[in-house]
Parts: sequence; C-alpha cells; structure tokens
Amino acid sequence: MAMNGTITTWFEDKGFGFIKDENGDNRYFHVIKVANPDLIKKDAAVTFEPTTNNKGLSAFAVKVVPESKYIFLDGERHKITAIKSYVVFSEEEPVDAPMDIDSGALTVKSLMGNIAPKASASPGEMRTLKKLAITTFQGKTFIFSEDDIDIDTTVKMLKNLK
Repeated sequence: MAMNGTITTWFEDKGFGFIKDENGDNRYFHVIKVANPDLIKKDAAVTFEPTTNNKGLSAFAVKVVPESKYIFLDGERHKITAIKSYVVFSEEEPVDAPMDIDSGALTVKSLMGNIAPKASASPGEMRTLKKLAITTFQGKTFIFSEDDIDIDTTVKMLKNLK
C-alpha cells in the first residue's frame, strides 16, 4: 500500500536520507530505492512503499513527485501537465510579415529572456518559419513562431516536464 511523505533529511554524500510519512513517522530510505534520484532534495514530496528493516521503519520504491511546472503561453500560465501535445512544424511566410505584438507572445520572450531581432529583408521575400503548436487538455491550441519564442528551448522544457 503506497504512502505519501516528505524528505526531511538527505545525505547526498552517503546516499541515504529520511522521509516523514503521512503518520508523522520517520522512515529511512536509500538512493538505490529511488526511481528518480536526480530529483531528491530536502522537503520534496514522495510516494513510497512502507517496509521495515533491521533498523526500523524504511521506505522502498520511492518516487520523488516532480514539482508542478508552469509555462507561460499567450500571457496565461498553463500547468505543464495540462499540455496534451505539441508539434513543431515549418511554414512559409513573407519576411516582412507584420509582427503581431498583441498576441502576448512577447510575454513568453521576456520571461525566457531571449528576444531575437528580425533580420532585415527585402519586400516580397519568403522565408521558412519554424512554429510550435501546443494543445492543452482543455482543447485550446496555441501557435508560436520562432520570432515569438525560442522553440528549441521551449520544446526542451516541455520534454523535461513529461
């Protein structure tokens, strides 16, 4: 029967620590019993299987619960778990297409701190623009171009959250 708990102590150099379980008891755990050891840190929430060993209460099959992360799209905060799917695609568009400043895409850029200046272009020139479409579980789709956001960085962020 899995339990929830919180890491109260973590000795990284020794590879073990203690979890306070939902009954308030302290349980020993070892790094080899943790499914995602890279997320171990003090005060992290965990789920685990309770057991006892010769030293007392302990925990195995420990899973650190990833902190929920948010991504800002179109000025709205979306919990990453609400993002159902995303796709990167390319589209031809005129180089001198007006930038839609009201789209809220600038909030993404200022948050991620990487505003790319537009290359100067001759009228009528076409270019291929990389775009990212993100669909939420609420059925909303947001489309951003590489002018709006750093697509590679955003996709990396989305992959890390899965």
